[in-house]
Amino acid sequence: MSNCPFEDLKARGFVYQSTDEEALKKTLAAGPVTYYVGFDPTGDSLHVGHLLPVMAMRRLQKAGHRPIALVGGATGLIGDPSGKREARPIITKEQVAHNVECIAEQLKRFLPEDNVIMENNYNWLGDMLYLDFLRDVGSRFSVNRMLAQKSVESRLENGLSFLEFSYSLLQGYDFLHLYQTMNCKVQLGGADQWGNITTGTELIRRKLGGENEAFAITCPLITKADGTKFGKTESGNVWLDARYTSPYKFYQFW
Repeated sequence: MSNCPFEDLKARGFVYQSTDEEALKKTLAAGPVTYYVGFDPTGDSLHVGHLLPVMAMRRLQKAGHRPIALVGGATGLIGDPSGKREARPIITKEQVAHNVECIAEQLKRFLPEDNVIMENNYNWLGDMLYLDFLRDVGSRFSVNRMLAQKSVESRLENGLSFLEFSYSLLQGYDFLHLYQTMNCKVQLGGADQWGNITTGTELIRRKLGGENEAFAITCPLITKADGTKFGKTESGNVWLDARYTSPYKFYQFW
């Protein structure tokens, strides 16, 4: 493995974009850093599209850094509009809670060491008052900035609900919360998550001050033969659960 964890990720093809690459290299090289990846529990299994961020998590973990696997029990009730041509179906709280448990168990197979922190953002978002959220988070961003995000811009013609429009701010708050409570300085995700992740880095700076450093890394997307991304609510998925994709079919895909 490279002496520089970030260069190791780049060499293996895990990096699509990042913020302030030089500062990020220095931060990762200086010592153990806490980082996180968020997983949307709109289904009860991960799929091959999750493999790159999960493998990147594992590489950083093996380099001595501390991973947080965050399953979005709160944001899963809304649904991420990123990369979607239409709104996700709204699922029940009970189904989301079931999916959170299933995905958390899957992640433990990939990230087996004791230093993994398993989190559910319902723990801090579930009881948050709407007025408090608007004052603390909504006041930090302009509508123009949010409309410029690709995940929003691409959906405006087909209709984007206010529910989905709020998603980016909620994910941004996750990063702020983990930064303040666990000193989490890096968020990883798929390339389609760039706008959501940088909402978090901006929120940290705007609320806590510019001297507070937080970083974003996105991984390339694994796509299907037609060029579209894998997703829990899409057809043609290759799942990481043998109930949905047999080991034979999984092998045949690769």
